[in-house]
Amino acid sequence: MVAYDIERYLNIRSAYGASFGPDGERLSFLMDTTGTSQVWTLEGPQEWPEQRTFSDERVTFATWSPERPELIFGMDEGGNERAQLFRLEAETGAIENLTAMPDAKHRWGGFSHDGERFAFASNRREESVFDVYVQGRDETGDDARLVHEGDGWLSVSGWSPDDTRLLVSQAYSNFDQDLYVLDLETEELDHLTPHESDVRYQSANWAPDGEGIYLVTDHGDADTLYLAYLDVETGDLETVTEGDGWNVDGIALDDETGRFVYSQNVEGYTELTVGEFDDADPTEFETFPRPDLPGGVAGGVSFGPDAERFALSTSGDTVNTNVFVVDIGQRRGSDGETESHDVETAETERWTDAPTAGIPRETFDESELVHVESFDDLEVPGFFSLPDDADAGETPVVVDIHGGPESQRRPSFSSVKQYFLDRGYAYFEPNVRGSAGYGADYAALDDVEKRMDSVADIEACVEWLQDHPAVDPDRIAAKGGSYGGFMVLAALTEYPDLWAAGIDVVGIANFVTFLENTGDWRRKLREAEYGSLEDDREFLEEISPTNNIKHIEAPLFVLHGENDPRVPVGEAEQIAEQANEQSVPVQKLIFDDEGHGFSKLENRIEAYSAIADFLDEHV
Repeated sequence: MVAYDIERYLNIRSAYGASFGPDGERLSFLMDTTGTSQVWTLEGPQEWPEQRTFSDERVTFATWSPERPELIFGMDEGGNERAQLFRLEAETGAIENLTAMPDAKHRWGGFSHDGERFAFASNRREESVFDVYVQGRDETGDDARLVHEGDGWLSVSGWSPDDTRLLVSQAYSNFDQDLYVLDLETEELDHLTPHESDVRYQSANWAPDGEGIYLVTDHGDADTLYLAYLDVETGDLETVTEGDGWNVDGIALDDETGRFVYSQNVEGYTELTVGEFDDADPTEFETFPRPDLPGGVAGGVSFGPDAERFALSTSGDTVNTNVFVVDIGQRRGSDGETESHDVETAETERWTDAPTAGIPRETFDESELVHVESFDDLEVPGFFSLPDDADAGETPVVVDIHGGPESQRRPSFSSVKQYFLDRGYAYFEPNVRGSAGYGADYAALDDVEKRMDSVADIEACVEWLQDHPAVDPDRIAAKGGSYGGFMVLAALTEYPDLWAAGIDVVGIANFVTFLENTGDWRRKLREAEYGSLEDDREFLEEISPTNNIKHIEAPLFVLHGENDPRVPVGEAEQIAEQANEQSVPVQKLIFDDEGHGFSKLENRIEAYSAIADFLDEHV
């Protein structure tokens, strides 16, 4: 069988972030053909796409105006996450920086329905808080109108159907949010969701009549998110559909027709429901045939201007990410009745053709969903992948731990994972306690003083691997990024005899220095999860890997971006220096043009080539 190097795998492309143009014919999307995600457009399924942006920096989103042949896209510099908003004129290719304030973050809030204005949240006034702004499509910089001064982490969820109000969300943590309606004439803010304790109000969308909001929530002490309708006038919340034990992740809604797509996360796999809300009763709806999509994970829905079709991206273990278009059909027949849908699946067509760098798709390996019993009998889910030629008792394993910590490993495509599988490594991706996707109770099991219980889950997973007939128990390596980097360092220092090597990518080494130095706008959100500097400093010091480094035995590779605004590069510097003093092999690689992760292809190639060499040497 042909073996491919890491550069070949990292040249496997992804197409995602689709948006329909106002004519319903053109589709924009992001693709990383040039090494960083740029804006591309095409006018038909798998036609030759046209590249629209040409920067060395990554584009983070792009969305069409609802009325004009122009897009607004976001882009930061060197991974610093201080995104600026740019307008791209589709006919001329001209690009203009609309915000032009490089020291501030700008978080997109959508076009008004007439395309004359757009909204965003920004920390221009004070770095630690976000305000709400409205700006004319031809205005730039200081021309933006400050419509609300915030006191925390605000974002704009969308314009009301008549463009007189904005839906505003305030986040206190990943499991606690509030919703407000901002009147743009009076600049008065109406609180929709007063509550005590933690309640999630997410994925909020205006109903077509502007009298209500569709959202997902766990209001009422629900463990998982369900789809609900919130009456703006009365504040009454009605259940639209339950999650049946699994999260309803979110809803995409066309606020002119009431057509929607909502997704449910079932053990990491996406289940989509397509339908249309009833004009008379906002909690009633009819469902349409589901799309037949490859892969197990889908999202990023964008409706066409008439809502007769929508675009979304899909991915799977063996399916690199591409954009598909799903045809729902006309909304009303000539007799005024809704068109019937008597087929089992909706007509679905792949529009993009992100290549696999010449690597045959059939060589990619599937993962298996497994469950591991931890120290307290808790079942920890994870995805386990074996290479095709795994020999009994001889297969090394990479345990790849996600960040967040309120994140989740799902069966989506990873070129890095496929590369290591091709090289004969098995791959294990645990969703330890604290992960999202399994309910609020599961997600809270690692909060503050329970932090190290999640590290104990990693021990249980390694013991499960050691008992697997294909695995060499002495050749197991830990790898993780961001919070996953902390998990690697904690696992190496708490359970040093389990590991052959560890790889820490942009990870937290000391919770105190991390919280002291992270971006001002993030500190309160992170303290809600990890504990506060004021109340929990002693505990945070106690569990920090820098203060337990004397126990490390395995070789360590530390990688980071110089411009990281989330986990400052000092975290890498201190853990590498202290590990080196313990006489274990230590490598360090810092990229001066990256932030929280590696977005540029040449840097990814250098990083993962070095990781592969490191693992080959020590595992």
